[in-house]
Amino acid sequence: MVCFGFGSMLGSWMGGKLSDKIGFYKIMIFSLFTSGVLFFFLQYVTSFWALCASMFIIMVIADMFRPAMFVSLGTYAKPENRTRALTLVRLAVNLGFAAGPALGGLIILNQGYQALFWVDGSSCIIAIVLFAVLVKEKKVPEDLIAKKEAESKRESVFKDKIFWIFLFVCFITAILFFQLFTTLPLYHSEHFSLSEFQSGLILSLNGILIFFLEMPIVSYCQRKDISKLSIILWGSVLMAISFYILLFNAWAGILIVSLLFITFGEMFIFPFSNSFALSRAPKGHEGRYMALFTMSFSLAHIASSKMGLEIISHFNYQANWFVMGTLGVLAVLCCVWLQRLLVLEK
Repeated sequence: MVCFGFGSMLGSWMGGKLSDKIGFYKIMIFSLFTSGVLFFFLQYVTSFWALCASMFIIMVIADMFRPAMFVSLGTYAKPENRTRALTLVRLAVNLGFAAGPALGGLIILNQGYQALFWVDGSSCIIAIVLFAVLVKEKKVPEDLIAKKEAESKRESVFKDKIFWIFLFVCFITAILFFQLFTTLPLYHSEHFSLSEFQSGLILSLNGILIFFLEMPIVSYCQRKDISKLSIILWGSVLMAISFYILLFNAWAGILIVSLLFITFGEMFIFPFSNSFALSRAPKGHEGRYMALFTMSFSLAHIASSKMGLEIISHFNYQANWFVMGTLGVLAVLCCVWLQRLLVLEK
């Protein structure tokens, strides 16, 4: 999993850099097609260190796709639809995440592990071939070329203080969100003695709510012209509350209440953080900005489970929930700081 995370970080950075240099379209096709081919070969890896190296290489190539895909939305979606376009992408990801484990389990059960690699690789190749046939490469639209003069002066992403504070907020909120898949299922089992099926039902509520509510929420916020950063701030508040709620652990129903808060926090934060990162990028630097944005999630993927499980190992679950809630408060304070910096920038 560490090799998975570091490969994801390197791939995200390379994908962003190359998207700026040779274009997102070529990177998307190369990444997904090559990943599909590599999945065919992964089934023949048998030793531990070879598996680590293989996962690192696959993730470097596979995660070149993400920043390129984010950049493509700036080209294929109209300016007024870009946040909703990002939300649709998240919806597709959530549907894939919901269906993937079940389909994988059925394939393994009926055909064995080898069939899984063939299906996985083939699905990648078929998807990108369909994309290449049905979606033609487009030029960057005029509204993205005509960036504000102040933006075009920010030649290096490393000098953009506001963006780096924003990335820190993304990193923190991603750490909180990934607890949903690492420490929380263990908590369900060890503290409340829930079965895997019961725990799965609770977690599935997250995907169902996102499927039905995220797009309406995004559309409403856009119609009301609410600031992206304000929405991210309130999402961080909900994330923090979701973990403080878990400190009251006498009733199993508190798990559902906490999940509702973290789900609405996710719906407030992630679509608008994607959109904020893309809107912050000057012309010609979109790939690098989106690369760092996706890298913040890759780094959080590495840090989240390690941090949470270490706290639980040395102290207890309650200590972990308190730390996570406090990290959420830190994200809220950073959002307030960002709002003031943006006012001064104008």
